[in-house]
Amino acid sequence: MSEPTDLTQKAEKLDAGDELASKRAEFVLDGPEGAVYLDGNSLGALPVAVPGRVADVVGRQWGEMRIRSWTESGWWTAPERIGDRIAPLVGAAAGQIVVGDSTSVNVFKALVGAVRLAQETGPGRDEILVDATTFPTDGYIAGSAARMTGCALRPVEPSEVPGALGERTAAVLLNHVDYRTGRLHDLPSLTAAVHAAGAYAVWDLCHSAGALPVGLDAHGVDLAVGCTYKYLNGGPGSPAYLYVRADLQDRFDSPLPGWNSHAEPFGMRSAYTPAEGAVRGRVGTPDILSMLALEAALEVWDGVTVEAVRAKSLALTDFFLECVGEYVTEGRVECLTPLPHAERGSQVALRCADAGPVMRRLIDRGVVGDFRHPDVLRFGFTPLYVGFADVERAARVLAEELR
Repeated sequence: MSEPTDLTQKAEKLDAGDELASKRAEFVLDGPEGAVYLDGNSLGALPVAVPGRVADVVGRQWGEMRIRSWTESGWWTAPERIGDRIAPLVGAAAGQIVVGDSTSVNVFKALVGAVRLAQETGPGRDEILVDATTFPTDGYIAGSAARMTGCALRPVEPSEVPGALGERTAAVLLNHVDYRTGRLHDLPSLTAAVHAAGAYAVWDLCHSAGALPVGLDAHGVDLAVGCTYKYLNGGPGSPAYLYVRADLQDRFDSPLPGWNSHAEPFGMRSAYTPAEGAVRGRVGTPDILSMLALEAALEVWDGVTVEAVRAKSLALTDFFLECVGEYVTEGRVECLTPLPHAERGSQVALRCADAGPVMRRLIDRGVVGDFRHPDVLRFGFTPLYVGFADVERAARVLAEELR
């Protein structure tokens, strides 16, 4: 095994040339001396601007201005305004993303909406394909959506989707990055295959938005959803978002029409008339406190390109794999994350027979990742605040705990 100092020196050189290094100061990373936070793919670190903004929202906007803040503080338009702030991070033009509700609720809206779009022109389209490796909630929601719309649900491995599509396919729900392994699925080609079959593509971006280019507009994605508490650092339970492509918005029929998505929300009409644009993806009263915390968190993206983030993400994961290869006894772990850059998200998943106890020991030593049942050690790399010295230390401590 190489001396740790070799890779320590390499980490120092990489950190010295890191164009995003200054962003680390915009996050609260307090904790034990030398702590390394590699769980931003579950919960992003706190941006330093958020506590002051939340204090202002609570103390002044709510405490002093009270109901006037719906208009004077911009509360009412926050879902679309913050949606436009997220749009460049996922390759979308303004006016196509609305923020609010949870990822699960937005998956339901998007998937039922996609089936309804398909069945407008093809009454025989009565099948939904869903990523067989998806996060459980997406599968549960897809099952409910299928029952509601009279469709059959068919779980399919993402790589097998092109061969599974047919005249019956209404919609396909896929994850851009697999939450367990970090595998990056081919959004452009899979979307094109779905369209060639006359169906609609719905993408879950929870593990890709803020970590790598998505290109929603460029690749013609129909609908997409994502959370904001991972790589977008919006805070625990921060609101999710819904993307509806501009040319589909006038046909998008949400299964959850609410007063906030009405063309005249304060008209209190008994009959529902949907608003124009992305606003029809809204449902009820926005969750203002967490939404405005998210808006403050997104300020860390000022002056940052997704391309720069992606370049550093790949460099971080490459270096971690190099360090693991040098430090960890051969055969002790198995890498589940694809090595080719085109197939890798921003995390590394290592299979380890005693993964649960190992992760607990790592956390006790200040290296915070997470464990996925039954045997996966998962490390997420958020380029805005993770450095190469963090990566080297994490791999070194991992090797020590695995001996």
